Amino acid sequence: MKTITKQMLIGLSILLPVLISVQLIVWIIRTLESWLRTVWMMVLPESLYFPGVAIISFLLIALVVGVTSHNAITKRVWKLPGKLMERIPLVANIYGTIKDFLDLMGGSPFDDSAVVWVNVPDMNGRLLGIITKRGDDKNSRLGKMMNDDDVAVFLPMSYQAGGYMVVVPRSQVEKADLEAGEALQLIMSAGLGARTAS
Repeated sequence: MKTITKQMLIGLSILLPVLISVQLIVWIIRTLESWLRTVWMMVLPESLYFPGVAIISFLLIALVVGVTSHNAITKRVWKLPGKLMERIPLVANIYGTIKDFLDLMGGSPFDDSAVVWVNVPDMNGRLLGIITKRGDDKNSRLGKMMNDDDVAVFLPMSYQAGGYMVVVPRSQVEKADLEAGEALQLIMSAGLGARTAS
């Protein structure tokens, strides 16, 4: 009985990530298709519309936004919807959380020294984290509360969408040779991920 249970768990560990990933992709595609179909139906005759036009157009729009976001003027234009959402009380929290998480996964707001090992006193070990704020950044509320030599480090938890933020002296951290997105994926999978950085 133990062998059957073990084999079934191995099978589930292979199948479930694939099924959940496929389901998530299908949900995103269906959602985008239903939203953008309405817009395309106002522009195109129904005979010219086919399933997939909305997704293709969304990807093309994303490409145009990405390419033009390097220009100072268009960058401001693309940031306007986000700035408006940040002013709406409840929406601001949802939007901010999603944006921060996607930025964290993509590593966009972080420099090369953002991923660090945090040495914990009185413990023969260290924790992998991501520097989110430095004490010498006095433009932020958190930066103003920290000493100049402090860093705020986000310590994600494995298999959970959560973690801890700790403020420690710079002397307590050492640079890890990882990008923020890679570190987050590694931590969230508890180091079990088989993929290596390319």
